[in-house]
Amino acid sequence: MRNGRFNTRTVILVAASCLILGVLITASLNVVPLTKATGGQVWTEKGERGPFSSSLQSDGKLWVKLAKEATPAVVNISTTQVVKRGITSRGPSGEDDPFNEFFKRFFGDQPRQFKATSLGSGFIINKDGYILTNNHVVENATDITVKLGDSREFKAKIIGRDPKTDIAIIKIEASNLPVIPLGNSDKLEVGEPVMAIGNPFGLNQTVTTGIVSAKGRFIGEGPYDNFIQTDASINRGNSGGPLINTNGEAVGINTAIFSPTGGSIGIGFAIPIDMAKEVLPQLKEHGQVTRGWLGVAIQSITPELAKKFSLKQATGALVSDVSEGSPAERAGVKSGDVIVEFDGKKVKSSTDLPHIVAATPVGKEVAMKVIRDGADVALQVKIGELKEEQVAAMTSTSPKIKLGIDIQELTPALARKLGLKGEKGVVITEVEPDSPGDAAGLQPGDLILEINRVKVTTVHQVRRILDKTKPNESTLLLVKRDGGTRYVTIGSEG
Repeated sequence: MRNGRFNTRTVILVAASCLILGVLITASLNVVPLTKATGGQVWTEKGERGPFSSSLQSDGKLWVKLAKEATPAVVNISTTQVVKRGITSRGPSGEDDPFNEFFKRFFGDQPRQFKATSLGSGFIINKDGYILTNNHVVENATDITVKLGDSREFKAKIIGRDPKTDIAIIKIEASNLPVIPLGNSDKLEVGEPVMAIGNPFGLNQTVTTGIVSAKGRFIGEGPYDNFIQTDASINRGNSGGPLINTNGEAVGINTAIFSPTGGSIGIGFAIPIDMAKEVLPQLKEHGQVTRGWLGVAIQSITPELAKKFSLKQATGALVSDVSEGSPAERAGVKSGDVIVEFDGKKVKSSTDLPHIVAATPVGKEVAMKVIRDGADVALQVKIGELKEEQVAAMTSTSPKIKLGIDIQELTPALARKLGLKGEKGVVITEVEPDSPGDAAGLQPGDLILEINRVKVTTVHQVRRILDKTKPNESTLLLVKRDGGTRYVTIGSEG
């Protein structure tokens, strides 16, 4: 772990998946907030509460009572998917057959289909059979079976999925079911006791307890991470299960763990239930989510960058790229702008902006405030609709992930401050310790002129080139420093 980021190989989604002939582990998260929808409420809520339930101090059996109340509403979700894989053609004698090259050339890789099963959790939020779970539990499922706490089994259908929040809602044909009310994750406090319920490794309705270790965790899986961290034990099969507070309300959806071994080490992550509340109306009504889109790539403001951009504080979101034809471009947003306010809401960090933009209704015209060359600039922007392949306001992560560096386009103001007048390229603003870029000797202030023999002048060009670079392929940079240029070869992180 470096600078609060986890290597993606150690962040594991906690749905248990297996092929007929083996076990598959999926490790990907993508979280983003959404545009609020109108419509009927599909979940149940309780009234207001104090910091903790009074019964916690009265008899010491709070968790026993809550477990009895909540476990009947936690379900086991098993799914079946059809997985297609290519099988290399070989001669009848196996790997040593002299005709293998012939078979490979003329027959290629033959597609084969396997049935894969997956186990996860979910919890009932409406007595008429609506169940909340993770998207990765039911994604691509051809068959979904839900097993209730009383051992009854039902076939379920997907009502709506949102891959960007990893949230899904499914439904079974049943009535008068027990439910878990949804709480308020925004009011959750660090140190507050919580309970996780799920089906780890198929062990139905397993209960574990712990505390809220942290809030607003960014675990390196995308620019929209906003996880609750807990030390309540979570394992594979817990995905989609509830994280419950002392009032018996679900305040999170258990989703992932940080683990170098694959098992729980007391670092689990849950999606805040407030994010689910925003998702659910649209998922119930339309089966998907519509979000606002601005069309900028952004990065965090470090103290060093704050000085370079004449900022009084290291706050806001630094624009490193503006998408062509985007609402931001039409509004006059430029690379090097620092967005500090959007639609009347303060932008304290780069992680704030995507959440605010995504929750803004499509077509709404909003005011935004940016700092450009040390001066305040007021802009008006009409929000577009976020397409499936886009991100509301995207952080520039590719150079960071592949090379361990943050970059910024060379604006005229930045060129003057760095003594690079007349130059073209992208500037390195930060080098992550112990990264490939650090090992290659890159430094903040270095000017990248070329990547893989292609001249670059924008962050978008850099991302596009790096996206085409294979995981084990080195990257060639032409870098200028102190008036001299040199080529640098960097091995990718992977």
